[in-house]
Amino acid sequence: MSIEQILNQRAEHQCELCKSSHNLEVFEIANSPANDADHSALLCETCRTQLNDPTQIETNHWRCLSDSMWSPIGAIQVLAYRQLHQLKHETWAQDLLDMLYLDDELRAWADTDLQLDADEQLSPTLDSNGTPLEAGDTVHLIKDLVVKGAGFTAKRGTAVRNISLTENPTQIEGRVNGTRIVLLTQYLKKSS
Repeated sequence: MSIEQILNQRAEHQCELCKSSHNLEVFEIANSPANDADHSALLCETCRTQLNDPTQIETNHWRCLSDSMWSPIGAIQVLAYRQLHQLKHETWAQDLLDMLYLDDELRAWADTDLQLDADEQLSPTLDSNGTPLEAGDTVHLIKDLVVKGAGFTAKRGTAVRNISLTENPTQIEGRVNGTRIVLLTQYLKKSS
């Protein structure tokens, strides 16, 4: 049997991550120790596109990982682990990541791709003027920002002290009016 036939049988003609049955194809998992069915997955076009291009990630689509991460198939566990790492800035994804257990062999396979990504993504966090920001810095808002869900507007000139950096170099975390929020660096200026 071909890899595609094996995967279709294993996955019952459904995406192994989100259970969609549309536009299914074999997905070769990056940095796999072998090129066989045990190191591949049957995925829909939506999952394949977002795995191949992280700029197209639709966060809510990946809530399906709460089910698929429990798959007995190692390849699916590795994909779930890697994708949860991509989304770990989301509370629900971090909670799932904390629950996910991979044996040592699967963890090593999953981490190879994450290590390569970390080496490639050492982009500095810069303010609106291109000045590098570090954890603990103080920044000022350069624009009034409506804080959705908190019911207030963070006014231009507001100081945000002791900031925290995030995985995303275009965002920082800090307290404004006693509420911890994520701020886009394009609206910030580092204090002198």
